[in-house]
Amino acid sequence: MHVYICCLIGAVNLKSSNRTPVVQEFESVELSCIITDSQTNDPRIEWKKIQDDQTTYVFFDNRIQGDLAGRAELLGKTSLRIWNVTRKDSALYRCEVVARNDRKEIDEIVIELTVQVKPVSPVCRVPKAVPVGKTATLQCQESEGFPRPHYSWYRNDVPLPTDSRANPRFRNSSFLLNSETGTLVFSAVHKEDSGQYYCIASNDAGSARCEEQMMEVYDLNIGGIIGGILVVLAVLALITVGICCAYRRGYFISNKQNGESYKSPGKPDGVNYVRTEEEGDFRHKSSFVI
Repeated sequence: MHVYICCLIGAVNLKSSNRTPVVQEFESVELSCIITDSQTNDPRIEWKKIQDDQTTYVFFDNRIQGDLAGRAELLGKTSLRIWNVTRKDSALYRCEVVARNDRKEIDEIVIELTVQVKPVSPVCRVPKAVPVGKTATLQCQESEGFPRPHYSWYRNDVPLPTDSRANPRFRNSSFLLNSETGTLVFSAVHKEDSGQYYCIASNDAGSARCEEQMMEVYDLNIGGIIGGILVVLAVLALITVGICCAYRRGYFISNKQNGESYKSPGKPDGVNYVRTEEEGDFRHKSSFVI
């Protein structure tokens, strides 16, 4: 026991009151780093930020560095306060102390800062009209919130369960809600599924909702569809009969027969026809030269 105490004399040691602080965006936060043991009156203090496998200085050479310049300060000897934190400040922060007069000169402590971001209004997609018995998919997406938000759907201001079969109130429905992706899927819609739908995205920092959208579920008029098909077939039959009749009456016959036009009969080679006034008819004259 005496040996253990002896070894700790003159060794710098650090602790933190909170090694995993969580704060909402645009608030302030304190990163606690406290020297519990040291024989050095003026130790060297450094803060570093570790993010995306890159390490940058935050406090070095007795001043704030990098993107925290102007919105951070050192509290006491070693703790760090950041004002107006943003989502980009979420990272690991390492407090390093070098005490030259101590037997153990260096100690460090790592603090994980999480900045929560309130969701913005999600984008909702709701089909306007769906026939009875068909599938329907409603989508809700939000990309700003951190941590990733969970989603809930409402119909006519009534919250929907994740599974319609789990609640007797929705026994006439057949839907499943994925609260992580925001997708609401109806395997076969019913008339009772008609209504005003909206989605809420929420996390520890807050919540936001989209505007209500109407989804109408309508009955398929089978008789009307069959009647329409019969009318179309009847019209096509009448058109076909009319075309056949027109062909039979010669409306589509060309003015040419067997590739020859209707014109005066051809003249034999070497013969000219001359019409005389007395005869009123044609007589030919020879045009051959012998």
